[in-house]
This record gives sequence, C-alpha cells and structure tokens, in this order.
Amino acid sequence: MSSSQPRIAIIGAGPAGLTLGLLLHRHSIPFTIFELRQKPTDQELAKPSGMLDLHEESGLAAIRECELSEKFLEFTGECAEAQKVSDMHGNILHTDEGELSERPEISRHALTKLLSDHLPDEGIRWGHKLLTVASYSTATGNKTVLDFGPHGKQVFDLVVGADGAWSRVRNLLTDVKPHYTGTQSITMTIRHITSKYPHLAALIGHGSFAALGLRHGLMAQRGPQDSARIYIFLTTADENFAISSEVAGQTAAGAKKRLLSDDKLLGRFGSIIKELVGVACDEESADNPGVSVDTKPLYMLPIGASWEHRASATLIGDAAHLMCPWAGEGVNLAMLDSLLLSRVITKAHEISGHNASSFKSMLDPLMKEFEKDMVARSKEKAKETYSNGQMLFGEDGAKAFADFFLSIYQQLEESQATV
Repeated sequence: MSSSQPRIAIIGAGPAGLTLGLLLHRHSIPFTIFELRQKPTDQELAKPSGMLDLHEESGLAAIRECELSEKFLEFTGECAEAQKVSDMHGNILHTDEGELSERPEISRHALTKLLSDHLPDEGIRWGHKLLTVASYSTATGNKTVLDFGPHGKQVFDLVVGADGAWSRVRNLLTDVKPHYTGTQSITMTIRHITSKYPHLAALIGHGSFAALGLRHGLMAQRGPQDSARIYIFLTTADENFAISSEVAGQTAAGAKKRLLSDDKLLGRFGSIIKELVGVACDEESADNPGVSVDTKPLYMLPIGASWEHRASATLIGDAAHLMCPWAGEGVNLAMLDSLLLSRVITKAHEISGHNASSFKSMLDPLMKEFEKDMVARSKEKAKETYSNGQMLFGEDGAKAFADFFLSIYQQLEESQATV
C-alpha cells in the first residue's frame, strides 16, 4: 500500500463489512477488514443457518453493484418466498406461494461465502478482537487508532464500524447503547425434515411459517440440507430470562419440558406446535451434543439514534441502527449502507487523486450527508419494524398477521381492477 494512499479499516465481516469491502475492491481502493471470528471453513458455511430475504431497492441493489447477481441466484431456492400463518393451535389462517414477493431468500452462511469468496485473502484479518478505539488530531486531520491486543495497534484515516449490536466503534462516537426489547429468542434446527417428519414439513410448507398467540410465537424457515430453522420468540420483561427460567446451560432437549409445560411460555399452545418444538429441541441436541440451547434477549437501538459526525470514523448496519427482525430490514439496510458509503468513499478517492490528506477533506462533507440520510432512512424502517412487532406479538398476533396479508392481496386486486 502506497504511503500516500488513505488507510481504511472495516470492523466486522458480516454482510455490511463484506459488502463494503467488495465494493471498494472493485474500485481498487485499499482496505482491511478485521473480524473477531476465525475464518469459517467451507464445511461450516454449508451448515444450515438463518435465511435472509434481500429486497430489490437495497440488498439486491448491492448484489448487482458487486456484479454477483448470477452467482447469487445459484444460492437461492432453498427457502421459497411462500408464507403460512397459523394460530397457536396450528390452524392455518393464511397461506400463499409468494405471488407478491420479489425478495429471494439466501442463507446467512451462503451470503458470507458469496461475498468473501470474491475478496482477496489479504483483505480480511480473521481472529482479530478489537479492544479499544481512539482518535487523535494531526496536521492532516483526525486519525483513528485500533488496538487489537496481541496483534498490536494500527492507525487509520477512516474506520467503518460494521461490528454489530455491541459495536466498539460506536463507543467512540456516542454513549447510546442498545436496550432490551422485551423479547427472548431461542433458535434450533431440524435437518432432513421432509424424510424424518413429513407431517411437520407439510405444516411448515416450503417457505416461511409463523404460529402466534399469547404474545409468543414460533417462526420457521426452510433452508439448506432440507432443514427447518425454528425460532421461538417469548415476550417477557425479564431480560435475564435464560438464567431465571433455568434454561441457561441446558441443552435444547433439557429445556424442552420447561418450554412446553409452563403456561407462561408455550404450555397453552396446541399439540402440533408443541410437537414441532419438541422435535426441534431433540434434533438440535442430537446434532450438537452437550451444547447449551441458543437463548438470547433481543436488543434494539433507540429509533432514530444518531451521533456527532467525526471525519475519521462512521457506522453502518446494526452498529448504526440495530433493530429486531420483524420486517427483514436489518441485512438490507446494512447492505444499502455499504453500497451508498462505497460510492461516497470512491468519489472522494477519485477526486483526491488517491492522496490521503486530500481524501479526508473531500470525504468529510460527503460522509456527513451520507450519515444524515442513513439515519433518516433507518428511522423509518425502525418504526415499521417496531409496528410489526406490536402486530405479531399482540394477544392475537396470528389473526393480525393473517389480516395483514389479506389487506395486501385486497389492495393488489383493487389496483388490478382499475388498470
């Protein structure tokens, strides 16, 4: 790297960080991604993981700009865009084949592989835990110092925090922290569900499924290896639910009885839904012997959270606007952030003639405008997400969700009738 070139660091190798890195790479702009995790193997990336639906105006727009549209399609198809909604007893209230959807699904692992496979090996430093972030002023502008402990300290002209919910980079810019949303999430997987449990596969369908009631819910998505990813969402004011319920430290199979017998949890749900949960608990423990059940409290940043602009650091993705998954906007906003920020960086890089000092002065007003637009854009999506959560986890979330789909199809019919 030429000493005159600006030094750019991206913290986090999730969808936001990988997308930004790839877009900068396409424009021959030097960067380094630092990631806490060790580099995942192809075997690890082939395992079932959560599915992500990419939206035309955001996630898919970023994929197109990465010139990966054709490759992307090779990774889709494991989860259809179909939707099924049932009440807490398994009675189907709505079903569709995704006729209105233009949001193809890709597994989180597949998206990671798609993006990282097109980055140079030296572009990502795996196994780098960021301990602290600090900044200082120089004659050519502010610089940011990253302390990676045993890997040493490094100085950058621009640091992009794509480091998720508990972002270290965010700590440099603001004191705002995520807060508990009142929802706990438990995640499990049933592999080869069609051959092992055809009646449960039929219940879920070949896309997404939701069974809702009593302010709780079960959601499922089909995925790789003919799998079903099972998510249990529990509404509780207890942020430390896993510990106080004595679920923490237990395997999924060990937690099964408590989940299914407690009327405050899923004890009042119907037999078919409880069977689905029970099977998921057993299969998860069989696949991962001795591993504790994956129970997490869900957090969000305050809607419209912002920070005082600083030329040497910024945030994207969950680090900037963490929200719950109720609208499927998280990954899409993250990839759109990366797309728009890459354009800003590329423009400043080209105008400055690749000179670090000039780059900073060119970048500053462009990045300030980018941040302003990002905050406004994410604020609207956060409001939508919060509203969806209120709908899904109300006293009769199933009816509300089914009515939501009904209204969409009615609007479509009305619009077609006027054409």
